[in-house]
Amino acid sequence: MKKKALSYLILLTLVIGLVLSGCSSSDKSASEGKSGDGKIHLKFMHDWPKGSSTAYYSLVDEIIKDYEAKNPNVVIDVEVLNPDQYRDKLKVLAASNELPDVGLTWSNGFAEPYATGGQFAPLDDIIEKEFKDQFVPGTVESYSFNGKSYALPMEMNVTYIFYNKEIFKKYNLEVPKTFEDLKKIGKTLIKNGVIPATVGSKDGWPASMWFMYLADRIGGPTILTDVIKGKVKMSDPAIVKAAKEIQNLVDMGFFVKGNTAFSNDDAKGYFLNEKAAMFLTATWELPNFTTSPDVPQEFKEKVGYFKFPIYEGGKGTDINSYVGGPGLGAFVAENSKHKEQAKDFAAYLVKEWGKRSVEEAGILPATKVNTEGLNVPKMYLDVLNDINNATNITTWFDTQASPNVSELHHDLITALFGKQITPEEFAKQHDEALAEEAKK
Repeated sequence: MKKKALSYLILLTLVIGLVLSGCSSSDKSASEGKSGDGKIHLKFMHDWPKGSSTAYYSLVDEIIKDYEAKNPNVVIDVEVLNPDQYRDKLKVLAASNELPDVGLTWSNGFAEPYATGGQFAPLDDIIEKEFKDQFVPGTVESYSFNGKSYALPMEMNVTYIFYNKEIFKKYNLEVPKTFEDLKKIGKTLIKNGVIPATVGSKDGWPASMWFMYLADRIGGPTILTDVIKGKVKMSDPAIVKAAKEIQNLVDMGFFVKGNTAFSNDDAKGYFLNEKAAMFLTATWELPNFTTSPDVPQEFKEKVGYFKFPIYEGGKGTDINSYVGGPGLGAFVAENSKHKEQAKDFAAYLVKEWGKRSVEEAGILPATKVNTEGLNVPKMYLDVLNDINNATNITTWFDTQASPNVSELHHDLITALFGKQITPEEFAKQHDEALAEEAKK
């Protein structure tokens, strides 16, 4: 049934994907066009464009060049798409069994149909041989199904509210301890003509982090995972209350106007250009706030962060409970014509990523990090310490969910932020989709 569900999902996006297939921002060459050079060509696809993910792009590019230098009989043909294009194209390629030899996948519900549908190759042999006890606990499990592991984890992310310390100081604002404190901060900023928080809700997933944290703080740290497991419904009063609080924030003008038309990059610009005081996002943005040469040092010195505040009267009383989890992992296509070479490249990519990402790019890898002697900004060390002391990290709801439910969730989040749907309707449509998924 998983294969059937995957095929149905893929066909729905076939037309979109075929258009997107020509949208690569970086494509060295098509493998089939170089078959006469006597070398092994591996197609590698990732979603870190140079413009919006410079640190990631540069690190991957460097690792690829080093691998090619060590393996002169191998050429890595690279294709780069933005995340939303990447998701769509991956579905299309899977439909025709043309996945790249090596690519990136999100964990849990996103990866499951590809893994159980025979698209991803099991990588337990590589994990045992090359990465024994090297991954952060819980990361490999997020890409494991039916007792087999289908990706090598690359990232570990948690989500914070990053804020402009200079703006806070100007209006005598302190880091909030409760959600009510956060709303008071919003009111003060609005009164002074400052946008409290920027968010891009066009694609759903960036804005969903606000909803997920409110669900955690109101209903407890396991509530959204329990929805995925079928133990709790989205119509649970705590979850509906979280959706209502989102619309309360919208009503008071807490978020940047027009956010339902903004991508995550659009929204990020408001924070980077100091037009908004706060930006709820994950630690994949750390390079922009610490090490990126594309961001002025003057701005980086103004950025601080705080944990999502506690909701008074809620069940989620531990501020060290986070929304986050494993980010992307490297997969190898089951039908790759050069599977062993693809596994070798994937292992090299992830191993070198773990070694270099900390100091060279300020990226949190999924491999364990020894912080002793690291020459990195204090914010980075603070985040590593937070992760070490986390009491819970709830994987993003849309990552845990199946692709069908995840896509609906994104659409409903956009509608929720745009007040095109009530909190009750938001919950009901989720429950209906989850019930349909459970029948498959």
